[in-house]
Amino acid sequence: MFKRDILGQLIWLKKLVIGLVGLITYRRFYKNNAVKIAGLEHLEELPNVNVLFIANHQTYFADVMVFYHIFCRLKNKYPQEKNSAAYLLNPRTESYFIAAEETMHKGGLIPKILSYTGAITVKRSWRNEGKNVNRGLDKGGVDKIGLALKNGWVVSFPQGTTSPYAPVRKGTAHLIKENRPIVVPIVIDGFRRAFDKKGMQYKKKGTILNVRIKAPLALSYEEDNDALIELVKTAIEQENVMLPYVQDKK
Repeated sequence: MFKRDILGQLIWLKKLVIGLVGLITYRRFYKNNAVKIAGLEHLEELPNVNVLFIANHQTYFADVMVFYHIFCRLKNKYPQEKNSAAYLLNPRTESYFIAAEETMHKGGLIPKILSYTGAITVKRSWRNEGKNVNRGLDKGGVDKIGLALKNGWVVSFPQGTTSPYAPVRKGTAHLIKENRPIVVPIVIDGFRRAFDKKGMQYKKKGTILNVRIKAPLALSYEEDNDALIELVKTAIEQENVMLPYVQDKK
């Protein structure tokens, strides 16, 4: 009853929140839109700990929640063609996602509720309250990520923004070299067309939400940081330097 996860969250309450948020978002993903998942076989043999998922980012919260749906389905061996949300009765609680502290703490009630699904909040080193800044790495946040990896799976959006083709942040290389996780790339598409930037309001129903899970990266933890960043950028298919990068207002 009083067991907590590594972030100090009560496990029973975390299960309840994931289940309730999952039920609320189930219709948004699977009824009013359609989730198409490719590459589920790459998840089946993964260990239960020290797995880092890296993905491109299109909305603040919808991206995260669809991953939670996938992880809960996997835990309960629930085929994606089965039209039911029963897998949410037994959610996976050893899942976490990295989020900007500013986004989670100043976005109102809903982000605060979502934070209980496993948000690891970090202070961004390059942006704060809509302004560009230049500050050191958030050591406390990095330590929490390391603890989460020792406990389960962590989802990271290495660009740190929903803007397409934004640069991969240098902290990603540090995170990989420090913790030596299995790194699984995920490429998503359709979320920006279906939802607003926060991922809470509809823009267009009937959208296909594509989630493509790739094989774990074959990488050397001894690579220099720049090489790792290039590898990550290519893996999540954000290497198109011909398109202009415009910083969003997140």
